[in-house]
Amino acid sequence: MEGRIPDCHTLPDSALLHEMSIQSPTTLLELAGSSLLSDKSRAILDLEDLPIELFPPLFVEAFSRGHTEVLKKMVQAWPFTCLPLGALMRKPQLEMLQVALDGLDILCCGPRRRWKLQVLDLRRAPWNFWRMWSGAVVDACSPEDIKKNRTLKVGPAMAAKLPLKIFIDLCLTEGPMDEFLTHLFLWVIQRRDRLHLCCNRLKIFGKPTHHTRKVLRLLQLDSVQKVEVHCTWVPSTLATYAPFLGQMRNLRKLLVSQVHVPAHTSPEEQKWLLAKLTSQFLRMDCLQKFCVDAVLLLEGHLEQVLRHLKTPLEALSITNCPLSDSDWNYLSQCPNTSQLRHLDLRGIKLTNFSPVPLQILLEMVAATLKSLDLEACEITDSQLQAILPALSRCSQLRILCFFGNRISMSVLKDLLLHTARLSQLSRELYPAPLESYDSQGAIHPGRCSQLCAELTAILKEFRQPNILIFRTISCPQCGRMFLYNQGLLHCSCPTAA
Repeated sequence: MEGRIPDCHTLPDSALLHEMSIQSPTTLLELAGSSLLSDKSRAILDLEDLPIELFPPLFVEAFSRGHTEVLKKMVQAWPFTCLPLGALMRKPQLEMLQVALDGLDILCCGPRRRWKLQVLDLRRAPWNFWRMWSGAVVDACSPEDIKKNRTLKVGPAMAAKLPLKIFIDLCLTEGPMDEFLTHLFLWVIQRRDRLHLCCNRLKIFGKPTHHTRKVLRLLQLDSVQKVEVHCTWVPSTLATYAPFLGQMRNLRKLLVSQVHVPAHTSPEEQKWLLAKLTSQFLRMDCLQKFCVDAVLLLEGHLEQVLRHLKTPLEALSITNCPLSDSDWNYLSQCPNTSQLRHLDLRGIKLTNFSPVPLQILLEMVAATLKSLDLEACEITDSQLQAILPALSRCSQLRILCFFGNRISMSVLKDLLLHTARLSQLSRELYPAPLESYDSQGAIHPGRCSQLCAELTAILKEFRQPNILIFRTISCPQCGRMFLYNQGLLHCSCPTAA
């Protein structure tokens, strides 16, 4: 995007240094620092007396030139509480990790009177630390602290007593771990009494292996804030790992997908396995986002899951899951859904359900709801009409998605008349009218374009839409879809009508 400054972790190391150099005129201190770095042996000796504002730019320069001995000494003399090394790595670099860990080893074994470093951050988050030095002391160990440009008052004496923290974001797969993580974990295991391995974001893809359990035991689990499990697990496996979940007391987001129920599993066993998992929710004081996708175990047990949550949810996502009538009715009765900002029910077949629970839920969250996704829910005309009055009261709504539902032109007009005065709406995604298809279900592009233009004109009588898209279902010939956004994007299939 024009005028956008690229994040530091997306820049080559030399480009990052160049960017820093052109943002302000070169000072005498910077010139002195560059001269110091040109003589590596002298740089190693003079780090103790180096002005604090020269550490960040010199560290970036030494990193880009591969001056490993200088970097090792700079780690030991680092004057801030946090060293965000990961932001300088375009990809995991084993050599630089070894340099940093060697520096930490020497620091831990040496005199602690000048020890200020508390956090080695290996995450690749786009922090602004490396740009923020400007003569002022920048001490931070979290993105929030850096954003507020807040100095953390941690003296050497206190720093020497606190355990060193290493922050990483983890993505565990069925395959073997790479050399970077293997080296880090071995190093941590040998020094567990002196440091904490922290992980804010944990993702698991594929079936868990023996490495998965070892890694979870190595982590400081109360540091985990987001967990995503993307793999085909049977309930017994999920129950086995549930105790780890219970130790994540500061968890804010939990996403679980692809939990299948073996055919031989009895209803009693399903309930017991689910209870073993949901009982861990009682230990979570901070959970704000709960997401489940294709979790077949959920059917008939939604109340059992949601009632164990301790705090009101900010976001609830239940997608591609079969639900029972009792599940659907409980959604509007659950006290933990009364303050939702985001509701995602994609792929939940609602055709045979009463619209009343959704109507009640929308009325309950009308003052807080910001996004609503009902894509591919097989909503009927009558169901949609029933929830329109409640939907029109959602004054904070910014994103609305009805893609993939078969709705007639007359009901879509009614929908737009109800949402026309929702001034906060910035993204509106609607299905193309049923009249866009012929009697065989094939898409008629000309008719579709005309109808969508009429619907767009209705909305523009009240306000100018930001993102407004109408989409058809998949073309039976090629699988592509027609999109209308101020004009029709034609399907590539040559046989389309």
